Amino acid sequence: MVKTVKPTTPGRRGLVQLERDDLTKNIKPLKSLLSQKNRSSGRNNQGHLTSYHRGGGHKQKYREIDFKRIKDDIPAKVASIEYDPNRTSHIALVAYKDGEKKYILAPKGMKQGDMVVSGASAPLRVGNALPLMNIPIGLDVHNIELYPGRGGQMVRSAGLAAQIMARSGGYVTLKMPSGEVRLVPEMCRATIGVLSNSENNLRMLGKAGRSRWMGKRPRVRPVHMNPVDHPMGGGEGRGKGNIPQSRTSVLSKGFKTRCKKKSTRLIVKDRRKK
Repeated sequence: MVKTVKPTTPGRRGLVQLERDDLTKNIKPLKSLLSQKNRSSGRNNQGHLTSYHRGGGHKQKYREIDFKRIKDDIPAKVASIEYDPNRTSHIALVAYKDGEKKYILAPKGMKQGDMVVSGASAPLRVGNALPLMNIPIGLDVHNIELYPGRGGQMVRSAGLAAQIMARSGGYVTLKMPSGEVRLVPEMCRATIGVLSNSENNLRMLGKAGRSRWMGKRPRVRPVHMNPVDHPMGGGEGRGKGNIPQSRTSVLSKGFKTRCKKKSTRLIVKDRRKK
């Protein structure tokens, strides 16, 4: 659920926040699953600025997430649903019967006290992880592996899910959230369900300071820069002859930026084609 507040200040007038009723109250992250998160503020090892509009922000710790889900046939109980500053979806702390605790991505509808399990023989319930060959056609899945055993790499943001469309020749056909249709080896694992926090895209920060808390600095549009700073800078007023391009002169409209070394063999339908 989203909520608005009374416009008592200019910063609160346009503020749209999320109600986090589904999160476990008065809980702290598990210390053993936290690690240090260093910030580069966009600088390289020589201190030179290489990535712009970064800096500041609140101090954060990284939560170690179990993307592989390889503890097969060991039931785990959901101990808590927690907020993670490093991703848009919520995470769940699960306690396995052998005593080990891990963080996983929390799907929509998961509650404290639920049971989850992974493996080829796992039941078809939200939050369970199975090989794609054992998941029926038509179900929604997330946290999908590209290569068996490597861990989930696709569909990990808030509110996303891919749909299983077909299965043949050792591959499963998936319709991705972007509209792309691609093949994935059927031995790859995926988790059943749609990811939580689906209303994250409705949030509005309301003021510039809230963006600074997230480590984002103000962005100056290229047409307002000087020629020394950007190819689109300079000129009297608004220059009409500038070709839309990046700071390093990579065209930004109509120019494909996908790496040529990447294979398109497993892409059945491109996301741009209607």
